[in-house]
Amino acid sequence: MADVTTVIGVRGFGIPICRRLGQSGRLLIGDHSAEILERARNVLNDEGYSVTAVQVDITDAGSVNAFAAQAAELGRVRSMVCTAGISGSMGEPARIFAVNMLGTLHLLDAFVPLAGEGSVLIIIASSAAYMMPLSAEDERILARGSRDELAAMFQTHEASKSGLSTYCLAKRGNQLRVQALAPALGKSGARILTVSPGVMATPMSQFERDAGSAIDEAVANNPMGRYGHPEDIAAAVSWLSGPGAAFVTGIDLLVDGGMTAAMKWPGQGLPRT
Repeated sequence: MADVTTVIGVRGFGIPICRRLGQSGRLLIGDHSAEILERARNVLNDEGYSVTAVQVDITDAGSVNAFAAQAAELGRVRSMVCTAGISGSMGEPARIFAVNMLGTLHLLDAFVPLAGEGSVLIIIASSAAYMMPLSAEDERILARGSRDELAAMFQTHEASKSGLSTYCLAKRGNQLRVQALAPALGKSGARILTVSPGVMATPMSQFERDAGSAIDEAVANNPMGRYGHPEDIAAAVSWLSGPGAAFVTGIDLLVDGGMTAAMKWPGQGLPRT
């Protein structure tokens, strides 16, 4: 049976991740946009990858289930990576929560049953998740709550008042959901993780910059002094998916050039010992 690598969301990080993970076995790619999906399929086909492209809407459980069924038909799911999502300026708070949190739940519901020995599931979260302080009860609901509990919590939460805070909440929810699933998946020999990018040189970041977000300030205060590149995330995903990370599961890998650390510990100079 062939190994299958599945990547949902082919803009931004998607194609670099496909190139890293799709070098052996079958590659199944999905995206909400038929046009962007076809363009990605052509690029990867021209580069010699064995690729199947299927349009998928992660906010629609039926669409996600059909996509997962296609993955199972192609072979054994070796890895599933979800890069799909929208930023805080790309929609109303309810839409942002539906895509970034509930859409992730649809994917996990569909792919966790397909994960077996050696499988790795990775959700792209965000460094923004570290900016969302939550109560223990909120964290419990994000980690283990039903869709009804999630909806009720979101409707009354302060974060629902703006797109940015909703984005932070949903991405924190991604991290917590993955943590909560790790113990059960480990019993089947599978691993599950999140990767949290900082400010990256992607169309989404450009959209946020154009919308007035303080992207330039964030980059200026980044210890690495630059935007992250999609390849930085692809490299992290590649390592987490490989044998070198065989003992790593249930965690978030923060790939932000030190931005989160600099926000927590501003100023210059080394600390005293």
